[in-house]
Amino acid sequence: MDTEKVIDHIVNWLKDYATNAGMNGFVLGISGGIDSAVTSALCAKTGLRTLCLEMPIHQHTDQVSRAQKHIGWLKQHYANVSNLQVNLTPVFDEFKNAVPQVEASDSLKLTLANTRARLRMSTLYYFAGLHNYLVAGTGNKVEDFGVGFYTKYGDGGVDLSPIADLTKTEVYEIGKFLGIDPEIVSAAPTDGLFGDSRTDEEQIGASYPELEWAMNEAEKGKSAEDFEGRKQEVFKIYKSRHRANLHKMKPIPVCDIPVNLKN
Repeated sequence: MDTEKVIDHIVNWLKDYATNAGMNGFVLGISGGIDSAVTSALCAKTGLRTLCLEMPIHQHTDQVSRAQKHIGWLKQHYANVSNLQVNLTPVFDEFKNAVPQVEASDSLKLTLANTRARLRMSTLYYFAGLHNYLVAGTGNKVEDFGVGFYTKYGDGGVDLSPIADLTKTEVYEIGKFLGIDPEIVSAAPTDGLFGDSRTDEEQIGASYPELEWAMNEAEKGKSAEDFEGRKQEVFKIYKSRHRANLHKMKPIPVCDIPVNLKN
């Protein structure tokens, strides 16, 4: 990958899109991870206003400190960057108290995790509406189009996706080129939705390099029977996740009414 040219291409694409849409800049959430760090830096490089939001909800301290350190670095390098912290913990807790209480289960944990992402999406669009900004997505190719590792109408609810055609490996490459803090680059990827330090790999059952391999093999038309051992296991994980999350990746289904029923 010609990293420098890819960066220039994304930055120009972002600037052209915002300018043609008559928008003033971008707003995005900063998690302390590599994807949001790279996306925010790319937005900042456009020269357009870039608002970085911290939206903690019972957040692990390591994630908070990395996010704050990255925002500080951005503001040192780009005069067009501003930031705000919106503590959504009380909002989240109030929501939990407002809905009927149910027995603890894995389904409840996942539902509440997705609720966190949707509260953050609503917050991003609040500021986007106030300032005429675009909400920039931070999902990479494997997350967005491979295993669907994001929340529908949460972190998947965005106006544009600057890095969604880049694998995680390529995002890391760009991050190193841009000078993103080594602590962020070396941190294990996590969605930060459970209030602990569980990693993406622990949740999915495979690393991003493994998933990138499986995605590439699936696009070639391969099946699980073409592999054995760990490769077969990873391929099955990829295919299972892909099938289960297709509803996130495809357009919303519309019930077409036959013309004869309308006349």
